[in-house]
Formats: sequence, structure tokens, C-alpha cells
Amino acid sequence: MEGFYKVAFAGGSAAVTFLFGGWPALLSVLVAFVIFDFASGLIAAGVEGKLKSKVGLIGIARKVFIFGMVAVAHLVDVALGDQNFIRDATIFFYLANELLSIIESAGRIGLPVPELIKRAVEVLKGKGETQR
Repeated sequence: MEGFYKVAFAGGSAAVTFLFGGWPALLSVLVAFVIFDFASGLIAAGVEGKLKSKVGLIGIARKVFIFGMVAVAHLVDVALGDQNFIRDATIFFYLANELLSIIESAGRIGLPVPELIKRAVEVLKGKGETQR
């Protein structure tokens, strides 16, 4: 049985290296943000009385797809010369997206959110008024 675990670990490590180019710190941060966003969304839905398993399943599928997009971005980097620029930009995009969602969930459960952050979220979501 120990041999099975070694082979499984080696295979998993090879898959992660192929798909993501290793395990950079940014990927660890993204994993933490994704987990925290999912948990905060569940809490907010529970507080609002809107907790539904179908919505949760769709949420999980979206979270898994985030990592699919990061893998695709890494493979594009490999095709272009392996600089990890596109992978890292993709991770930063999803980090910002997850952060916005976490802040929204905080507001939904009644946690005070500073007005400056609320305005920044609205602007980033494209709902803020543009001033010239």
C-alpha cells in the first residue's frame, strides 16, 4: 500500500508541474482565496436563507474552472517561451475577483465594510460613476 501512495504522490506532483509549472506561492494564495470565498459565500447564503445545493454545486464547478484557466494560461506561457507572465496575470485576475466576492459576502452578512472599499468594489465591477 505504501508503494501506491508513493506512485500517487509522484503522479500528482507531475500533473501539478505540467499543469501549473510547479506550485508557486501565488497559486497557494489563490487556493486560500478560493476556499475562503466559497466558505464566505456559503455563510452569506445561510444568513440570507438562500442556501441551495444546486447553487453550491455551480459554485464548486466555477472554482474548479478557475484552476483550469490557470493551467491553460501556463500552457500558453510554455508555448510562448515559459516566462509565466500569462499564468501569473491570470492568477492576479482571479485573486482580485475572489477578493471582490469576499468583500461582497462580508457586506451580505452585515459585517461593516469601509465606504472606500465599497466604492472601489463598485468601480471595479463597472457600476461606479465615471468622472472626467
